[in-house]
Amino acid sequence: MLRAHGDERIDDYYWLRERDQPDVRRYLEEENAYTESSVRHLAGLRARLFEEIRGRVQETDTSVPAPKGRWSYYARTIEGRQYRVHCRHPSGRAELPDPFAPLGTAGEIVLLDENEMAVGHDYFALGGLTVSPDHRIAASAIDTTGAEQFTLRFRDVDAGRDLADEIPATSYGLAWANDEETIFYTRPDATNRPFQVWRHRLGDSDDVLVYEEPDERYFVAIGRSRSDRFVLIASQSKTTSEVHLVDVDDPSTPVRLVAPRRSGVEYHVEHHRSTGGDRLFIVTNDIAENFRLVVADLDRPDDWREVIPGRDDVRLDAVDAFAGHLVLQERSEGLTRLNVLRLDDEEMHELELPDPVFTAALGVNLEFDATTVRVQYTSLVRPPTTYDYDLERRTLTLVKQQAVLGGFDPADYTSARLWATAPDGVRVPISVVHRVDTPPDGTHPCLLYGYGAYEISIDPTFSAARLSLLDRGFTFAIAHVRGGGEMGRGWYDNGRLARKPNTFTDFLACADELLASGYADARRLVARGGSAGGLLMGAVANMRPETFRAIVAEVPFVDCLTTMLDTSLPLTVTEFDEWGDPGSDPDVYELIKSYAPYENVRAAEYPAMLVTAGLNDPRVQYWEPAKWVAKLRTVAPGSAPLLFKTELGAGHAGPSGRYDAWREEAFVLAFVLEQVDPVGTTD
Repeated sequence: MLRAHGDERIDDYYWLRERDQPDVRRYLEEENAYTESSVRHLAGLRARLFEEIRGRVQETDTSVPAPKGRWSYYARTIEGRQYRVHCRHPSGRAELPDPFAPLGTAGEIVLLDENEMAVGHDYFALGGLTVSPDHRIAASAIDTTGAEQFTLRFRDVDAGRDLADEIPATSYGLAWANDEETIFYTRPDATNRPFQVWRHRLGDSDDVLVYEEPDERYFVAIGRSRSDRFVLIASQSKTTSEVHLVDVDDPSTPVRLVAPRRSGVEYHVEHHRSTGGDRLFIVTNDIAENFRLVVADLDRPDDWREVIPGRDDVRLDAVDAFAGHLVLQERSEGLTRLNVLRLDDEEMHELELPDPVFTAALGVNLEFDATTVRVQYTSLVRPPTTYDYDLERRTLTLVKQQAVLGGFDPADYTSARLWATAPDGVRVPISVVHRVDTPPDGTHPCLLYGYGAYEISIDPTFSAARLSLLDRGFTFAIAHVRGGGEMGRGWYDNGRLARKPNTFTDFLACADELLASGYADARRLVARGGSAGGLLMGAVANMRPETFRAIVAEVPFVDCLTTMLDTSLPLTVTEFDEWGDPGSDPDVYELIKSYAPYENVRAAEYPAMLVTAGLNDPRVQYWEPAKWVAKLRTVAPGSAPLLFKTELGAGHAGPSGRYDAWREEAFVLAFVLEQVDPVGTTD
């Protein structure tokens, strides 16, 4: 009965779902043309912003090589080329690769050049790249539409030739077996949910189904353990998980269950091998809301013994196992932190890192026997920085810091942590950054970013593009609202299902705090969010449109009630644990209806809005923002600009090439700048 909501009988814009109809395509093209004509006067500013962004980037560069056996793997970028070139050189070199050296010199081997593979395609994305254990065959997953379905291809790196094997319509995840010829991959169902694991042997045409997940709430993911012992198959819903193991030395053996799923219990497995026998370290929320660490013997994988108990003030995100140490990735007070546990004596210590607001995580560490691990560090004022950390000596060695050109000096900027008070009294963290010569005196524009869903944390990181706002007097702020994962599992639980409205009121409380503390000019506060953060943008626009001068909503999930009623769409059933099932529960129907942006558009003066979509987006269908904008034009035809732009050849992530992405960001920044300073930003 309730599922009849989303159809043309009661929805004036339901017809926009018909993507193959000429009228729909024409409508989207006309909206694009209107948007382009509306910002034509900003062409000069957009060009300047693009050049500013480009001028800060070391275009010809290389990542830090990650050793694996006799080779070290890295990626290069080359000035003028949109995509990366994936390479390797012999391990043991102390120096970083010369980014300006011609490709394939000084012992370098090119595995894959994305630029060559992208020729003839408007969109290109590499969904996965993995090399066989003997380093001979490179398997890659290619998407040329943005729909997040990949064609799996293989290249003999030693011979420099592509193999005939080609597997279409695959999903994320690749893992080799140790026979050098067998690879595991996933396939999506009709709703684009990865639900099967298949085994392919090079040269064979008949692949073998290894595992299938029939429950539509669960996604399947695969990966190879760092210990080179197992392929791990994880089947996970939003609240429950289950893991199976495949022996990489004997890939045709049946999968082996670690522990049967129990509703509401999540667990994640890391294999450890030693002379004392194989064991599994497991991060789980079993009897621990913020997760605890347990261990089990391989021959009794469901017999868990506690190593680190759950803690109320610390969220255990992950464990990485090395031969003599475990590295724990944790969160406390909304910040990431790394702890090292030595296995011999269980002594633990924390890595000490600079800056009051930062993000730290393990980098690419491919070798199990490592005593030095790669650490990635960044903050709102510090570019991405790579360290090597000696697990025994407890020393950090700087390996590389991302270059920021154009006279950037981190001393010109300052970051801080603020706290807002939500209507229910909960303290909500805010990360802020601004120039030191832009004091919080209430006279400067501010951009407030928010997300707040799926327990995803929006951690404070550096952005070279953001400097174009900061150098024009902006404060940039992140509202770490409930629904995200910044403050532990309870933070997530209190921003989903029946408590979803907390996400919206938290964001508004953060806006109020920025205004009250002088970080934002009351006339020049801009909000930005995408996907589920776009739902947030739509909700706060309906609740308090007068608070914001402008809103940027990128691929926004704004027609959420209709989508959650349509189980034929990608992701809908898997999302029931996040939003609820309005088709079977009248209370959930009324709750989502009470905040769904599309349902609650009203006759009010809305702020200026820039809304984007991707025609091939499998996560948020293009018609959601299209319908929302159409309804806004009809119900709330105010004087502020309302611009809608659809990428007709891309998906959820927008344009795929780095130069195209910079142009898109320049487009967004130009819109924002004109709204807060229309005179100063036009030519």
